[in-house]
Amino acid sequence: MKIIIVGAGKVGYALAEQLTREDHDVTIIDSSEEALRRVSDALDVMSIKGNGVTIQTLAEAGAASADLLIAATDLDEVNMVCCLTARNMGTGYTIARIRNPEYYTSMGRIKQDMGINMVINPELATAREIARLLRFPSAANIESFCRGRVELMGFRVQEGDFLVGKPLYSLADRIQKLSMLLCAAQRGDELIIPNGSFVPAAGDKLYIIGQPTGLDQFFHLLGRNTHRAKSVFVIGGGRISIYLAQLLEKMHIKVKIVERSEERCRAISERLPKAMVICGDGTEQEVLDSESLSASDAFVALTDRDEDNLIISLYAMQQGIPKIIAKSNRQNYAGIARASGLDSVISPKLITAAHILHVVRGMQNSQGSVMHALYRIADDQAEALEFTVSAGTMKLGVPLKDLRLKKGVLIAVIMRGEQIIIPEGSSFIQEGDSVIIVTKDHAILDINDIYDTSTLIGGSDEL
Repeated sequence: MKIIIVGAGKVGYALAEQLTREDHDVTIIDSSEEALRRVSDALDVMSIKGNGVTIQTLAEAGAASADLLIAATDLDEVNMVCCLTARNMGTGYTIARIRNPEYYTSMGRIKQDMGINMVINPELATAREIARLLRFPSAANIESFCRGRVELMGFRVQEGDFLVGKPLYSLADRIQKLSMLLCAAQRGDELIIPNGSFVPAAGDKLYIIGQPTGLDQFFHLLGRNTHRAKSVFVIGGGRISIYLAQLLEKMHIKVKIVERSEERCRAISERLPKAMVICGDGTEQEVLDSESLSASDAFVALTDRDEDNLIISLYAMQQGIPKIIAKSNRQNYAGIARASGLDSVISPKLITAAHILHVVRGMQNSQGSVMHALYRIADDQAEALEFTVSAGTMKLGVPLKDLRLKKGVLIAVIMRGEQIIIPEGSSFIQEGDSVIIVTKDHAILDINDIYDTSTLIGGSDEL
């Protein structure tokens, strides 16, 4: 696909990186020569220096024949006008990053008038992700499928867990009755799609999928805390914090926000009258201690500096806070944090990229099975996708044990009507099913892409 990205900041760069990885023809526009040089030096993209609002610049980028334009500058108004201009020039589909909450009351009219097909708000999407984690503190990350009927969670294996040192086949009776499946394992830098002989070890990050009640029972077996947080300590008073506080208020969770700007504190207090807003430097230990950090159920670091977020989160770990979440857009920092035991590290730019990648995959496969969800897991080493099975899907009614799937592909869940099926060898898929696929090393556009078509005969692959 021919894709234009306007804005070479964090989100624009992340999008260009993901889309070029999937062999799309990407052109990126920015008025900063330095930003364009950084992108061009690292990625195989065409870069154009200029104002993405002007017809001349968009024409040079090929907007008249582009399949998609993504407007991801720092200014909402610029993004909206970019989309309007591009659509009038002939661009097929437009996505705008719009972050100002004031626009959301009239978003339907804005999209219609400005020719915007999709709006993405990284801060709101990030706040929703954090709220899910606070609802279930034992999980390092949570993704939702099948309208919330199925969830995928990651967690770190600890010494003493009943899983440690035992092959999965020996735990089958204990796990299968919970309606869940262990679908991926991250051991150091290696990602494994486990089979029955896989032996979990302390320090592994495991990904499990199933019905929320089954996952809840599994964490009870592990002896982990499954009760949602009742009080949350937030550092930083930016947009994410405001969106998060609004979500937590609906969940009846108490919120304390520490922000260093006095002006910002006043603005937050006006918008969030039920939240406790503290004016102070949340990176200072004295402030954290004086505001009773250790008494909180959860700690969320949302300052503008990744380094500060990770350092103060590590201090919160020392204070014994049950649930800690840190924002970090730098992947190398996130890896260091996880190595230190800080598992819940979120990246607004990667959340945004995943949402848009989902749209791009759907556009590529407009005639095939419908993709409803796409999530990147295990530090981007694997994907979990939800499809609706169509009449054109191959191998309908064939038992899974008789299928030959590509190596590194797992059929994790089948939803048939209201029934959630954790697949066994005798299970099969049929038209109308929702199917959740977990895959590594493959960009799946259609459910038919999971099959190994290199041979016509053969049993199921051992993964």
